[in-house]
Amino acid sequence: MIPKIGISENHLQKINNLLSVILSDEMMLYIKTRKFHWNVAGESFMELHKLFESQYAELEVVIDAVAERIGKLGGKTIGTMNEFSLLSRIVEHPNEYPVRKSMLSELLSDHEMMIAELRKDIDLCINDYHDAGTADLLTGILQQHETIAWIMRRYLG
Repeated sequence: MIPKIGISENHLQKINNLLSVILSDEMMLYIKTRKFHWNVAGESFMELHKLFESQYAELEVVIDAVAERIGKLGGKTIGTMNEFSLLSRIVEHPNEYPVRKSMLSELLSDHEMMIAELRKDIDLCINDYHDAGTADLLTGILQQHETIAWIMRRYLG
């Protein structure tokens, strides 16, 4: 059933497509952060291990919020790694296990990419699709990524 919430069916479809890409990005970033949590070693091991754990826990909440938004807008939420990998803008590096500083740099780059893309997505939601609800959700997510990126930059000094 298509929601009758003041957004055209065409715009609902476009928003759900956009949200599916964001969901895929968040899932891939979640997986990458977990990988680094499992594989961090050396100086500041426990501190970074806990930092990555707190970050992937935060991403879990974001992932659920995005998935639920798709449902609220009448869409079906994707849910396989194949679907996520086809849509994600996050680059994976299979069989690579970077040192801790490289882990931080890579995650920083991913969060900054997310921030830049979310800014564009928010503009689309407001200006093209007239969807203040999704724009508001994405603004909150953007702010979470800004905080994580700031923390990463502080570690990299």
